[in-house]
Amino acid sequence: MTRVLIADDHPFLLAGVRAVLEAAGMDVVAAASHGDEALTAIAAHDPDVVVLDINMPGRDGIAVLEALRDQGDWRPVILLTAQLGDAQLVAALRAGVNGILGKQGGSRTLVEAIGIVQQGGQALGPELMARALDITRRGGGAGGLAGLSPRELALARAAGSGLRNRDIAGQMGMTEGAIKVALHRLYDKLGVANRTELALLVRDSEG
Repeated sequence: MTRVLIADDHPFLLAGVRAVLEAAGMDVVAAASHGDEALTAIAAHDPDVVVLDINMPGRDGIAVLEALRDQGDWRPVILLTAQLGDAQLVAALRAGVNGILGKQGGSRTLVEAIGIVQQGGQALGPELMARALDITRRGGGAGGLAGLSPRELALARAAGSGLRNRDIAGQMGMTEGAIKVALHRLYDKLGVANRTELALLVRDSEG
């Protein structure tokens, strides 16, 4: 059973999300009303997936996400939002968010998104990916893929397509550990922070 922690400062919405997830057979291990409470509950309950309202009093959803990543915690995090500014979108992507959903979306969307991120995928709608790509273009991007060696380009394309490290390792005849090291070198070379930004860059350069 998937163990989920949810955080939202609106009691009605919090209760609604809990009901949806429990009806789908998930175990809501804790419900928090603000960011600091969410961080404490995550440490106490160790959920499989975290679902956070992006706008909460005190520490918001993005700040909670950043705090988790700073601690080396890479469990899946989904952000829920009614409105999302460009700066928020960029910050969430840089922090390695696994999913962003509009609060106007149906309950089935959230349940499906949790399943996707648990399997290592990303629950980001095409409109968000297009918007993030537009922000990257307006900001000058990271210079494209022109300076990469053929092997680095193959790695960028594989990782940008969503393949997991072990699958890439099998394709390229490398160990999974070597792929992880090579990816971080590639991120530094391209000026990106994570797989999501790499995927956007690959799409922009080759699309």
